[in-house]
Amino acid sequence: MKKAETNQLKKALGYSFGIAILIGGTIGVGILRTPGAIAGMLTNYWLIIACWVIGGIYILIGAGSYAELATMLPKAGGSYNYVKRAFGSYAGFLIGWFDYITNAIAPAFFCIVISEYVLILFPSLKSQNTIIAVAFLIAFTLLHASGVKNGSIVQQVTSTIKVILFVAFIIACFTYAGLKVGGTEKTNSFYEMGVIIGFFKSLQMVLGTYDGWNAGCFFAEEDQNPSKNIPKSLYTGAIIVILIYVVINVAFFYVLPVSSLAHSALAASEVAKLVFGSKGAVIVTIIAVFSVISILNAYMMIPARILFGLSRDGFFLQKGTSLNRGGTPIFALIVSSLFAMVLIVIGSFEMLFSLATFMSVIVWGLAYGSLIKLRISEPDLPRPYIAWGYPWTSLIMILFSVALFVGFAYADHKSLAVISCIVALSYPVYLTCSRKNKNAAPPNHRTKI
Repeated sequence: MKKAETNQLKKALGYSFGIAILIGGTIGVGILRTPGAIAGMLTNYWLIIACWVIGGIYILIGAGSYAELATMLPKAGGSYNYVKRAFGSYAGFLIGWFDYITNAIAPAFFCIVISEYVLILFPSLKSQNTIIAVAFLIAFTLLHASGVKNGSIVQQVTSTIKVILFVAFIIACFTYAGLKVGGTEKTNSFYEMGVIIGFFKSLQMVLGTYDGWNAGCFFAEEDQNPSKNIPKSLYTGAIIVILIYVVINVAFFYVLPVSSLAHSALAASEVAKLVFGSKGAVIVTIIAVFSVISILNAYMMIPARILFGLSRDGFFLQKGTSLNRGGTPIFALIVSSLFAMVLIVIGSFEMLFSLATFMSVIVWGLAYGSLIKLRISEPDLPRPYIAWGYPWTSLIMILFSVALFVGFAYADHKSLAVISCIVALSYPVYLTCSRKNKNAAPPNHRTKI
C-alpha cells in the first residue's frame, strides 16, 4: 500500500464508534463465566448484585476522569500522553510500554479463545486450533490494514450484534417459567470475615470483567470532535455495559438460585440449558463467539495506536508513525500482529495475563494522578470537559489503584519481580532513545520531551 502522510492520524471516527469500541472492548466471555465463580464466594444474592453495581460506579468515576484527560490531550496512545505531560517523558515512556504490552497480549489470547469456541461448534477441526487462531489474526490484520473506516464499521456492527444477543438472552431468561430468584434464601451477615474476603475477591473479578471501558481514549486523535464525542461515548457506553452486566446477573438468578450456579465454570451455559433446552450450550457458544470477535477487533486497533504515539515521540522506530492510505498506522499494526502471532504459537498466557493486569493497575493509578498534577501545574490548559466530583473522585481512584497494587504485589511475586526488572532496565533504554531521537530525528518529527 502507498504510504500516506505520517505523524498525524486521520480524523475519521465519531460518537457511534466511541460507544462501539467501549462495548466491544469491554463485554467478552467474562460476563458469561464470572457469575458462577462469584456465586461460589458470595452466597447472598444482594451482595452479588452490589458487586456489579459498585464495579459500575467505579467505571463511571473513571469515565469522568478519562473524559477530561482525553479531551484535554486528544492524542493517540491514551494514558501514555497524560502521564508524560504530567510527570515527564521518562514516566511516559515507562507507562507507554507498560500499556502497550498489556494491550498487545490481548489479540493472541482472543484468537485462541475464538478457535476454542469454533472447535465446540465444529469438533471435526479439533487438531487445527492453532491454525484457526492464526487465521483469525491474519484476517483481522488485513481488515485493519485496509483502513480505519473498515475497522470502525466492523466494530459498530459486531458490537450491535453482541448487544442484541445479550438482550435476547436476558429476555429469554425472564420469560422462563422455572425458579424465581432462588438466590435470596441465604442472608449471611456482611460483617462475617469470610464474606468480607469473598466480597473483595468478587469485586476484583467484577473489575476485570469491566476492563476495557476506557478504550475510546486511545482513539481521541482520530475523533472528528473529541471534545463532544469522547465524554458522551464514554458515559453512554459505560451505562449500556453496566445495565447489561447487572441485569444479566439478575436474569441468571431468576432462572437458577445462587447455590445452583455456585462454582459453575460457565454459568451462562447452565442457565441456557434450562431456558433453551438441548440447544442451550450451542446458543451460549454463538453469543461467546460474537463477543470475542467484537473484542478482538477492538484490541487489534488499540496496540497500534499506543505504538504510533511512542514512535512519534522517538520511543520506538520512526517507521512506527507510517500511515497507509486508509489512515492505519500500518507498521505499528504489523509489529503488533507479529507479536501476537508469536504468542499464539507459544500458547502460554497465564503469567503474561497476570503481568498485564498488574501493569494495568500501575497505568490507571498514574493516569488518575496525572489529572490532579495537571490541574495544579497547568490550570489554564484548555479543558473541554471537567471531571465530576474532582478532587475526591480522583483521590478515590488513586487510593483504589494503590490498594490493588499492594494486593497484587502480595499475591503475585513473579509479576512483581518481572515489573521490577523492567523498571530497572527501562531508564538506560529511555536515555538511549532520547539521545537517538535528538540526534537523528528530522525537525518535523521531534517532540518536546
